[in-house]
Amino acid sequence: MTSEKTATRKRYSKELKAQVVAECDAAGASVAKVAMAHGINANIVHGWRKLAREAAGAVIGKSIEFVPVAVAPVAMQSAREQDVEIELRRGSLSVKLTWPACAAADLAVWTRELLR
Repeated sequence: MTSEKTATRKRYSKELKAQVVAECDAAGASVAKVAMAHGINANIVHGWRKLAREAAGAVIGKSIEFVPVAVAPVAMQSAREQDVEIELRRGSLSVKLTWPACAAADLAVWTRELLR
């Protein structure tokens, strides 16, 4: 059995594609519903939307330029400001501890062991 039927692709105009993509981009729109309303498979419409996003990204990507930005220098903190200070009190006993902020992880380990 041979079939004489040849498959032909359906062609859509650029205007229809743009209209369908615009309808899909509307707030609350369903791609499947828009596609069904136009008698088009939803997968085809998803492909058109992807192509439209890629085309928009290519246009935006070409027009991006770097803008010089002046950044004020950060004032260095004194060593005293970079320390962590802890004061522990238990009854009449009081311990004040100063630990370098750059070793905060070590302080956490020490504190955990102390409180066991």
